[in-house]
Amino acid sequence: MEVVIDEPIQLSFPLPRSLDTMIHLRLTIKSKVILLFVTTVAADEQDNAAPMGSFVYALPDKYNPTQPLSTTIYSVEPTIEFTTRLAKILAKKTQMPVYVGNSVSFANTGLGGTVEEEMEALKRIVEVSFEKLQGVIGSPDALPNGTSTP
Repeated sequence: MEVVIDEPIQLSFPLPRSLDTMIHLRLTIKSKVILLFVTTVAADEQDNAAPMGSFVYALPDKYNPTQPLSTTIYSVEPTIEFTTRLAKILAKKTQMPVYVGNSVSFANTGLGGTVEEEMEALKRIVEVSFEKLQGVIGSPDALPNGTSTP
């Protein structure tokens, strides 16, 4: 039995400390990799296309499990740090390689994107993602590299 979900998980939830902005998340779980895309959409921007944002690859380091490795595939300055942090957290928690695309904007938060607002959003995205991953990655059949027992 392979640990794969055929259909991507797509959901949205409110951006913390924002009145009308939603975080949209698309999570794809394959046997050996996790793919996550995250963006924000304000109520008045729902008809507009979301910008690309940064794209980062992270994987667990077998020699130093507390510090996942990462590389930037595509960089957009306002989103690169958040994307890298998110990718490394997920790689560390799941012990699987992770691709993360991120175009989250904090322009519509109460204070315009303070460190506290960014950390709340990061925490919420990790919580929601890990909740969805828990059933697959946390299953007794799953092995650390994302494969399963025969």
